[in-house]
Amino acid sequence: MTVGGYNIHDIPASGRPQPPEDEHRMWYQYYFHGARGQAGLEQNRRELCKLLWRLWSPHWRFDDAIYERSAASFDNPDFVAVVVHSYRHRFGLAPGDPALEDTERKLTFQPPIAVPAIALDGDGDGVMRAGGSRNHARFFKAAYERRVIPVVGHNLPQEAPREFAQAVLAVAGQ
Repeated sequence: MTVGGYNIHDIPASGRPQPPEDEHRMWYQYYFHGARGQAGLEQNRRELCKLLWRLWSPHWRFDDAIYERSAASFDNPDFVAVVVHSYRHRFGLAPGDPALEDTERKLTFQPPIAVPAIALDGDGDGVMRAGGSRNHARFFKAAYERRVIPVVGHNLPQEAPREFAQAVLAVAGQ
């Protein structure tokens, strides 16, 4: 099962511009590319992440208790470094783990996925408009199904736990 489709980053192609309607939704990724974004996340991690949650899932009305259960992970001393490195690496601005270089090179060719898969997309996703998997069937060589969940945003497991669990069970053959 996958959320948003084929989730292998095409790092060599990351410098190619996307349509402006998509680019503006990734402002936070570009923000984290520089020292100011890293400092902003360090100083305002809870406020910034809460803003991102609201932007990514504009229809989800989560309460403070739900947010705080996840926000506790932001206190991890490695949180900022891991987030910043992730966004820099996916744009080719930071090196990956040398031990994984061979795997990264192989993934650059975007190999087909040869096991049955269900892709879930939230129809209200504030990052991937119209769903990330809308054109991804070509990556799947086995049984493939795309399910679009109405109104749901970028955080499918929390916003649509029933649909998420049903997809996992379906892929597992249960």
